[in-house]
Amino acid sequence: MQRRNFLKKSGLTTVGVLAAPSLTSCKPEHKEDTAIQTTKQPTVICTWNFSNASAKAWEVLEAGGNALDAVEQGVMVEENDVNNQTVGVGGRPDRDGKVTLDACIMDKDANCGAVLALQNIANPIAVARKVMEKTPHVMLAGKGAEQFAIEEGFKKMNLLTEKSKQEWLKWKKTSNYETPINIENHDTIGLLALDGNGDFAGACTTSGMAYKMAGRVGDSPIIGAGLFVDNEIGAATATGVGEEVVRTVGSFLIVELMRQGKSPQEACEEGVKRIVAKNKGRKDFQIGFIAMNKAGETGGYCVHPGFTYRKFDPSGHENVPVESFYS
Repeated sequence: MQRRNFLKKSGLTTVGVLAAPSLTSCKPEHKEDTAIQTTKQPTVICTWNFSNASAKAWEVLEAGGNALDAVEQGVMVEENDVNNQTVGVGGRPDRDGKVTLDACIMDKDANCGAVLALQNIANPIAVARKVMEKTPHVMLAGKGAEQFAIEEGFKKMNLLTEKSKQEWLKWKKTSNYETPINIENHDTIGLLALDGNGDFAGACTTSGMAYKMAGRVGDSPIIGAGLFVDNEIGAATATGVGEEVVRTVGSFLIVELMRQGKSPQEACEEGVKRIVAKNKGRKDFQIGFIAMNKAGETGGYCVHPGFTYRKFDPSGHENVPVESFYS
């Protein structure tokens, strides 16, 4: 993940966008009975530079798999990467030294599952899918989520790596035991997929804000905030300071803006601008969205210099980084 210092420029007074490199175009199919353009060209996009995750998701789609399997297997790549300190194993802990994980998943039929403040289990996205498929609930939290995971065969393990532990101990010496709003510490991975049947699914997973207060939950496991899928319209997911996304039900907003006729790029820009308008003068947060519509068009926008989202280009079998910022 490539990160840069937040807001090197003077402030959040305006929001602009840098022209993005061209993407491989999808030729939509025009159906006579609907005004919505659709495509059956499989497409995968994810937040930040998680190219291994999007490549894994593409591998599933290329083999004829569905979008739900693709997003789950894609984000698990990052959950299992100890060098990624923002999700899964090796994630940065809360201020008490406990690694707590949040995740949610949503399919084409609006089925969804989530886990909040899950400890000791490496793959919260897989547990979230079990919640969706095996319980009458949408969310399980804390010890209840952990108990459910163990009952479903997941193994307990220590998620706090030595590197994350040492960084936490160093933080404690200088932090005054406060929770900083630090943009380096919450690069959530959100991944959206459109499969060969023209169906969407999405997944979002994170270890949350580093050194957060115990029990804090952001937007990532909240359906409608960190992730939303509407198979008739499209899908969206968020990254950044979760509190700001929750306040605007951000991902649901992006999908509804697409329903009203905005492109994914226009919808993401509008969603970010609404948040910025309510936070004039603040320089201590980032917020961003990515989205995809039924035609396979994609978009992304963020108030953090250096943000990219990646689209898997099936023609070249490689990830295409798309610069998409900022103020």
